[in-house]
Order: sequence, then C-alpha cells, then structure tokens
Amino acid sequence: MDIDTQANLTTLRDALTNRLRELQAEVQAAADTRRGRDEEVAPGDVSDRKDEAARRVLSEVGDAEAQRDMDELAQVEHALQRLERGTYGDCVQCGEPIPLQRLRVQPAAERCAPCQASFERGGAARPQTGP
Repeated sequence: MDIDTQANLTTLRDALTNRLRELQAEVQAAADTRRGRDEEVAPGDVSDRKDEAARRVLSEVGDAEAQRDMDELAQVEHALQRLERGTYGDCVQCGEPIPLQRLRVQPAAERCAPCQASFERGGAARPQTGP
C-alpha cells in the first residue's frame, strides 16, 4: 500500500469514526426524547384532538429521524468493519474499487455509483468480475 492510499484510508477512517460518535449521540438523544415524550402525558390530562394530532405527528417525525440515524449508524459500523477486514473501498456487488471521490463524499458507501443506481432501481446487479 502506498503512502497516498494509507493517508486516504486514515482520513476516511477518521471521518467514519467521527460520524459514528455523532450518530451514537443522536440515537441516544432521540431515545431520551422519546422517553420524555412518553412521560409527558399523564393520566387524567385533558387534551383535544389537535393536541393529540400534534403529539402524534411529532412522534412520527421523531421516530423517522431516529430510524434514519440508526440505519446510517449501521452503515458506518459496517464500513469500519470492512476497513478492519481490508475490503473497504471495494464494491460489494461487482468487486471493483469504489472511486476515492465517492468515498470522500459518502465514506460508508458499499457500492460503486453504477451498482448503487442499479440497487436503488431494484434492478439486477452488475456481474462480479475477477476470480
């Protein structure tokens, strides 16, 4: 491995590790908020349908944000595992290297751009190349 590659991997590992910490804090904050929201309405409290609808909307938005953060957290953890195994930067579908520019923008990327586009369309994956 050349020095440039090592420097890029170090930079990407740092970005992933920082994002991991941010996401862990966000997931914990969401859990704390959810707990507080659940305790907010005491038995016997009087509320109307607007109050209930507003609480439900806030709850659904909060839950969606928390799920998004948990999904991204899993992606970042998987990227760090690939780094440890030495498979980071290789597309999980076609096995080709993921361009450095893509990894700089999306460090947790599992696929090269063409395979990701195919994956998102629900289309067939590009065939695995090589041995």
